[in-house]
Amino acid sequence: MKKRKLGKSNLEVSALGLGCMSLSSGYGPATAKDQAIVLIRTAYERGVTFFDTAEAYGPYKNEEVVGEALAPFRDKVAIATKFGFNFDTSGKEIGLNSKPEHIRRYIEEALKRLKTDVIDLVYQHRVDPEVPIEDVAGTVKELISEGKVKHFGLSEAGAKTIRRAHAVQPVTALQSEYSLWWREPEREILPTLEELGIGFVPFSPLGKGFLTGAIDQNTTFADNDFRKLVPRFTEENLKANQSVVKVLGDIAGRKNVTRAQIALAWLLAQRPWIVPIPGTTKLHRLEENLGGADVELTSEDLREIEEALSEIEFQGERYPDYLQKRVGL
Repeated sequence: MKKRKLGKSNLEVSALGLGCMSLSSGYGPATAKDQAIVLIRTAYERGVTFFDTAEAYGPYKNEEVVGEALAPFRDKVAIATKFGFNFDTSGKEIGLNSKPEHIRRYIEEALKRLKTDVIDLVYQHRVDPEVPIEDVAGTVKELISEGKVKHFGLSEAGAKTIRRAHAVQPVTALQSEYSLWWREPEREILPTLEELGIGFVPFSPLGKGFLTGAIDQNTTFADNDFRKLVPRFTEENLKANQSVVKVLGDIAGRKNVTRAQIALAWLLAQRPWIVPIPGTTKLHRLEENLGGADVELTSEDLREIEEALSEIEFQGERYPDYLQKRVGL
């Protein structure tokens, strides 16, 4: 697989990474550990060198699985993980925490779970309004100087926060949602990243599965599937938003590829420093997603997509209110 550099940093990774969250949480029951390890190692065999996890996925279980899966070839891959939450004894998230002492304690524990002596990229998972971003960036800067972390990242942060953090410790990458049906980052975030030389790591590049065409208004979600809480995934909104699936299907049919591959190729075509991290629990979907890195969209294809999308007004917010309040700070 082709490689890309995240912004002006020296962190070079595969053009597509693997988002590992769904193996442990978010989209229903956790995948059996042995099956999760097989999927992660298959991704590596297919050329993936960038793997994304977080303390919140499980919590903690995902980091353990990723660490075990990648241990045999740890020096050939980049692991990205995230800090920034408190959890109760049952594992339920009970609030943000980016205090310096929490970051330090987290890093020491994450290093053990990930079976490594250095983390390639560590993100603040959500901006903590109670902790100045300068303190967060300064703490990660110290961890970098101590050799425990290589690169600093932010997730779902707003442009002002990105600039303030970058002034203390250069930000290597921002991770936020970006796809054909969530293009908000194009307004302010992408220009900011381009100006500062920061890479972009889009999560949910397939619209949480919607852009694949596998979800319609008749789809039901389990109680422990995050999408059950998402306004865009109500029956009414799923029906209203089907037009984008048809557009992708038309182009995919002509090119003899899938909708998912078109959606990923579109993201890769936006900037050379964008590295999407599609996630999956299924080997055949992994193979399909990775094929998106080989799809070439012509200027005519991109123009057709742009024109079609300009006529579509997507229905439904991407987060429920209580989560949307943590975005863009």
